[in-house]
Amino acid sequence: MFDDKTLSKYDLTIGIECHVQLSTVTKLFSGADNDARDKTPNSVVSPIDYALPGMLPVLNREAVNLAVRAGKALNSKIANISRFDRKHYFYPDLPKGYQTTQMYNPIIGPGLVNVPMEDGSSIEVRIHHAHMEEDAGKLTHHGAHSLVDLNRAGTPLIEIVSEPDMHSPAEAKAYASELYKLMTYAGVTLGDLYHGNMRFDVNVSIAPKGATELGKRAEVKNLNSFRSVERAAEYEFRRQVELVERGESVVQETRGWDEAKQKTSSQRSKEDAQDYRYMPDADIPPIVLSDEDIKKIQSNMPPLPSHYRESWGDLGFDSSAINTVLASREIAVLLGDIYPLAANKEAILNELNVDEPGYIDLTKKIFNWFISTPDEYINIDTVLDGTVGPRRLLELAQLVVGGKLSSTSAKQIFLALFNDSNVGKSAIEIAEEMNLIQESSEDAIVAVVDEVLADPASKQAIDDLRAGNEKVIGFLVGQVMKKSQGKANPTTAQKLIRERIKNG
Repeated sequence: MFDDKTLSKYDLTIGIECHVQLSTVTKLFSGADNDARDKTPNSVVSPIDYALPGMLPVLNREAVNLAVRAGKALNSKIANISRFDRKHYFYPDLPKGYQTTQMYNPIIGPGLVNVPMEDGSSIEVRIHHAHMEEDAGKLTHHGAHSLVDLNRAGTPLIEIVSEPDMHSPAEAKAYASELYKLMTYAGVTLGDLYHGNMRFDVNVSIAPKGATELGKRAEVKNLNSFRSVERAAEYEFRRQVELVERGESVVQETRGWDEAKQKTSSQRSKEDAQDYRYMPDADIPPIVLSDEDIKKIQSNMPPLPSHYRESWGDLGFDSSAINTVLASREIAVLLGDIYPLAANKEAILNELNVDEPGYIDLTKKIFNWFISTPDEYINIDTVLDGTVGPRRLLELAQLVVGGKLSSTSAKQIFLALFNDSNVGKSAIEIAEEMNLIQESSEDAIVAVVDEVLADPASKQAIDDLRAGNEKVIGFLVGQVMKKSQGKANPTTAQKLIRERIKNG
């Protein structure tokens, strides 16, 4: 691969097609179970999805509703009339020989996604359109043979097609992440990336710096993580530059991503529209939606990520920190119930006996706990069932502000809140069980302070502090904390140390 100087001679252009499985109970045209996760292969199937003779499809209305909601999240106009077409290809993942999709009249028109970047900047990615279609089955390849699982065949999808507005792997990753947030917050999909609820096809092309025409694109199919989107785009950029630098041409093709090898490989040449022989599907009537229908479907949209970002703007967190908590809709909803979306905020202020600045301080502590805690330590079920809710978290934050808990102890209790064994226990009860309550009484701490100052090992630190070396106060406070087994309030301990040395 070539160095960065060679890469800088070329412009990178990226467009992404994202397949979003809609979270309906049944499939797009049949009554088969739509949740194929962890199901026995070929156990949730229907003759309708195979298009066996005599079988006629019936459109799932809830899939249409979810597509309309997705359009709202994409800032797109919804078509009043949209239609289904047949996309013909012969492949074992759809035994009827064609896929039902929307080629000519998609339900979702042009839109726009504002994509926040990690450095606090943002880019705009235009949406060309998004269309409804059915998913295909899944092939698992084993050497010279392949296994077919048709559980996924007929699953309702929308395919969101972006314009080629991304020009770096980081932008592609950020767009994929924001699209995931938009679709999960809108309630359109379950968002289970491991099971393919959202899959990304990344189209990558290069052209000489300043060229007015895009180069030939290679499409990397079926990526199911944001990191894979970024790394596949980076690999393709370098691969295509190497080809051109050697005097070869980039071939328009479909490529696969090998996660283990961190490289792409050729799968097949890229088909054009004429290869699929699109034609209208005569078995499915057009979808007709009035403006009133669209408005009604979109009227109960939950808050989207942009709403939370705007609402939390005065908390002082950077874009990366906010994106960390927004990565989980359940956590975002919980934090939204704490600040500042809570309908009963005034009641909470009175109950906690704090003013607005005090409430913000409590809120910041809670945000920081979530920001600094890896996902695997948070039991989302306890958030969903209300076990970990605003009041327990605010109580814990108050214990820190009130000097009853150190920051380290509070983080221990925060993690303990998500343990099923602590259901029904308040933060103070857990703190007492874990023997973490901090002593703030000067009368209780002064004896420990005197013991530390009388220790010959402290003499040098005391002399240094008297000489103006402020750094040594940390050593003395640490000794107090050690002798008190972590129960002494460090602020009180520092105050007493200074007083004793000054008066001694």
